[in-house]
Amino acid sequence: MDFPVEHLATFAAILDEGSFEGAARRLHITPSAISQRVRAMEQRVGTVLLQRTRPVTVTAAGAVALRAARQVQQIAVDVAAELGADEATGTLIPIVVNADSLATWFVPALARASRETGAAFEVMRADETISTERLRSGAAMAALTATSTAVPGCTSTRIGTDRYFAVASPAFAARHFEDGVTGAALATAPQLEFDRHDVFQQRFIRRITRTAVAPPRHFIPSSAEFAHAIELGMGWGMLPELQCAAGLADGRLVALGDRPILMPLFWQRWKLDSPVLDDLSRIIAAEAAAALG
Repeated sequence: MDFPVEHLATFAAILDEGSFEGAARRLHITPSAISQRVRAMEQRVGTVLLQRTRPVTVTAAGAVALRAARQVQQIAVDVAAELGADEATGTLIPIVVNADSLATWFVPALARASRETGAAFEVMRADETISTERLRSGAAMAALTATSTAVPGCTSTRIGTDRYFAVASPAFAARHFEDGVTGAALATAPQLEFDRHDVFQQRFIRRITRTAVAPPRHFIPSSAEFAHAIELGMGWGMLPELQCAAGLADGRLVALGDRPILMPLFWQRWKLDSPVLDDLSRIIAAEAAAALG
């Protein structure tokens, strides 16, 4: 099934701008022309591709069309780059990354990729267990995820393993875990969670108690502030080794267990022959290997 290139470009512009009117302004055509192109696409596939909400969102079928539109855009940019055209500079690559990687090793990797490829990057923060949804929707070209199974149209490569440790401030540990890290203590000691998708604390609790408990919880959806709150004694929580090693070494933090929770990381990207995506993927894999071991 073929879509005219201008229809795919229109479809992507609608999602970028959030409305038919915004896409019309960007493409310098009328909103009526935008609507006609979308209707033609929907008639061709026989189903609705866009939910006419504010902002506009894609349906399941629309996500497939959006991914195709983004891929066509990237192919055009790659061709321009190979031909030495000016418009190839600064091509925007949307990526989904979890907050902990973003706060530790990923930004240096991205800076290197920017220098070496000349591309620009739009980073979308999402929990590593749900980041594949952005790939499925066509909103991202690549994602750092804990999911090994490749999203349709993507490849999945394991690039390393992050190690998470249960930590607390010395004063907090002395107050709440005086008799050790027991199920009873974990049931009452306040814990920190990043957001309601955060599962690491419960994984540690199940390792100790073999059951789920419901301690008091604080939610702090920022990686740096999450770590700072632990140091201030607000609660205990799981931190990646790269984020807690210094605190454990200088005594600002104490470990609540001697074994880390392991989180394999996978780099998923579009299955597209793109020099920019190839170079980005190579750099991310190399930097992950250096940072995570």
